Amino acid sequence: AMLALFVQLLLFACSLCVSSALTLRAAAETRRAVLGTVVGRWGVAQVAAAAAAVSLPHGVLGEFAYQPALEGKDYGKSKMSYGDFERTLSGLAYKDAIIGKGKTPQRGDRVIVEWTGYTIGYFGRPFETKKLQQLDREDQPFLRFDLGSGSVIAGLDEGVSGMKEGGVRQLVVPPELGYPASDPSHEKVGPKPSTFSGQRALDFVLENKELVDKTLLFNVKLIRVDTATDRGKAS
Repeated sequence: AMLALFVQLLLFACSLCVSSALTLRAAAETRRAVLGTVVGRWGVAQVAAAAAAVSLPHGVLGEFAYQPALEGKDYGKSKMSYGDFERTLSGLAYKDAIIGKGKTPQRGDRVIVEWTGYTIGYFGRPFETKKLQQLDREDQPFLRFDLGSGSVIAGLDEGVSGMKEGGVRQLVVPPELGYPASDPSHEKVGPKPSTFSGQRALDFVLENKELVDKTLLFNVKLIRVDTATDRGKAS
């Protein structure tokens, strides 16, 4: 019990280093020094057992956010946690602002959505909003896509699949569920920002090779679901 408590307190102290004014490298060196001290006193097996037995705050031993400049390093910015969001097995985080009352889309259905997008890194810049469209004098129609077709990023496809018509949902999309590097123009895999300024803000984050977090935030409203049967009747 004493060892478990000691491990918990020391690792929690290390997590504070990451959020303090210390540099990421200094935080990593502190973490290694602390773990070396603990292992030297009690041994690897005992420390491993104790660490498995304690409940640590999220992010203490958590994964790091993807930042190209730190790829392969044992330090970096911890992935952000969102306490009031649900997290799926893929890593997508979502929160329902409004639960819809209409149809839930199935794979192959065509969905019509209204969306806005923001970067998490780069000071939370918007890359798709009504304000940007007004500034650029753009009036874009709603986004339409077939669920499961691969025409939009995986995070948006998955996020919409659990909604109902009329629902509004926030999606936190990690880089692995976001825009693919193989399609820099976002023509094949959307949604593509409708304005030049929005495209520039998004691309600055996606193409940055330094320390910018590439996680994205989407606000999505599911306007309508057109099933294959519905489309057949319309034609």
